[in-house]
Order: sequence, then structure tokens, then C-alpha cells
Amino acid sequence: MLAYTYVGPGRFELLEKPKPALQDARDAIVRVTLASICTSDLHIKHGSVPRAVPGITVGHEMVGVVEQVGAAVTSVKPGDRVTVNVETFCGECFFCKHGWVNNCTDPAGGWALGCRIDGGQAEYVRVPYADQGLDRIPDGVTDEQALFVGDILATGYWAADISGIGQTDTVLILGAGPTGLCTLQCVGLKRPARIIVCDPDESRLALARRMCPGVLTTGPEGLRDFVLAHSDHGGADVVLEVAGAGDSFRTAWECARPNGVVTVVALYDGPQTLPLPEMYGKNLTFKTGGVDGCRCAETLDLIARGEIDTTPLITHTCTLQEIGAAYELFEQRRDGVVKVAVRVS
Repeated sequence: MLAYTYVGPGRFELLEKPKPALQDARDAIVRVTLASICTSDLHIKHGSVPRAVPGITVGHEMVGVVEQVGAAVTSVKPGDRVTVNVETFCGECFFCKHGWVNNCTDPAGGWALGCRIDGGQAEYVRVPYADQGLDRIPDGVTDEQALFVGDILATGYWAADISGIGQTDTVLILGAGPTGLCTLQCVGLKRPARIIVCDPDESRLALARRMCPGVLTTGPEGLRDFVLAHSDHGGADVVLEVAGAGDSFRTAWECARPNGVVTVVALYDGPQTLPLPEMYGKNLTFKTGGVDGCRCAETLDLIARGEIDTTPLITHTCTLQEIGAAYELFEQRRDGVVKVAVRVS
């Protein structure tokens, strides 16, 4: 089969590889129908993910059709259309039982697909713990509608949930990239009083306004004054940092009101400074980490009911054979690209 592969630092190649086989009774083999490219794939390419293993097939955003299941799999069967979770989790350890599946203690737990084990920018993918990692796509929901459920939509849903957003709150989202726009839709479900989205790219702010009418948008220049003018208590009640830019962490806590919540969704290329003497009196609560993506069935239901629609994020489509050019397009942010859907079968 064809599989896009992390060959070494700075190098991905489309290679012929053996089709994956079941390795455990809890595995499933999925024929990939649609995949996508994520910024985290670029982090692997450029060496920002030390756990990534050279030789692995990359890709962790995908949907497909179950082809084969192990003897212990009960939630899906061959022929089912499914989303694939970005995380591998056993469902049985201390962390999984608390819903903290990003820290599953299984050796393949957490973000494994496309990082430490073969992922889904390929014709087939093996999914460990299939009962946890696969969710059936409801009838009437297309592959395009379901494509981001297992990763960036799961991230946005988790981030909005852990932030404790109330209906009188002003919520600031830093970053209108794909994850930021998914986060925006999920924050909108909480019905806060105001949502502000900040991004330097006006075309992405325009997309935010189309996806969430009524949202306030602004560029980084003068952001703090903009937030103060549109909040009631000296800053945003909740800030979700999804940008991961050089100074966006500082911007996040500076724009939060005293006793506010700062939720860090972004994956940074380098270390960030926590200037405690400067922020000490603000009494902020920080929430950080990798997504606990165990509520994909809920987001699929929301999609089926028309309450979430992430299809506007798909600005370009290519075949698996064209994926190299699509990566270049995505990395260079050419032609207004937001997300690329990769048709596999």
C-alpha cells in the first residue's frame, strides 16, 4: 500500500509499505477513505516531536471503513464507517477511568498514531484498542463532515469544556487556524456573552465570522485595549491560547482578567517563560496539556444535528499521490489554505 512516511528530520516520502495486520485481539484494520494534514505533522517533520519515530507512516486525522477487527472488538464491525481518534487509550487504567486518556499508561497510549506507530496518511491503518479509538459515523454524516472529529475538533471540544465557560463570560480565542476555528465552534455551544477571536490573517478572521456570526474579531495590534473595551472586569474571563506563536502565551495571560482562566491548547516549538512575579497578583488559573479526546461520539451527534459544521475548513482537496504538493501548500499557507482533505479511496 502507499503510505506517507517520516524518513528523517525534514523529510517525508510516499512509499510502498505492507498492508497492516492485526497484532492484538483489540485491534481493527481501517481502510482510509479521507485523511488530512495537521500542523502537528509539520512539527514532526521539523524535529519538534522527539517521540516521533523515523520510518513511521504519518497522519492522525482520518476517517474510513472498518475492514477487519480482532476477536475482542465489540463496538464496530467490518463495513462500519468510522472516525479514528488521534489518541490511543486502553479505557482501563487509572487515567482512562478518569477521562484523562491523553495520559493512558499503555505503552502505545496517548498520541501514538502517526507519531510512534503507523498513522493514517495511507491506504490502511491499524488502530489499537479499537473499541475506544473508533466511533461510528451516523447515517447522513459525510466523510468531510466527520474528518476532524478525532483530532482538532476533539481538541476544541475538550478545551471549551475544561475552561468552565459561563453565559456571562467574555471569551478570547487566540488563533484562527484550523484548531482555533474548531475551538470557536465548541465555545459557541456554551453561549457566552461575547467571543473575541484574534489572528493576524484577515481572511481567517472572515472565516471565523462566517462560521460563528456575531463573533468579534481583531488583529494582534491593540488587542489588550480591544479586550478591555469588550469585557466587564478588566480582561477576558476565559482565554484559550490556540496560536502557539512566539509571544502568544504572554498575550494570553496579559489579556485575562484577574482570577480568570487561561487554557493553553497550542503546541509550542520551544519553551515558554512563566514570569510569576509579573502575573502573581492576577491569581490566574492555567489549564494546559494534550487533548483528552474521548468524547468523539458526542461531537458526531452534534454534527448530525447540525450544531457543528467544520466543512468550511476544507479549502483544498488532493489525492494521496499528490500529498507531497499538498504538504508544501499547507506549510507555506499558500492560496488561502486552511485544511487539505486527502482522498485515499
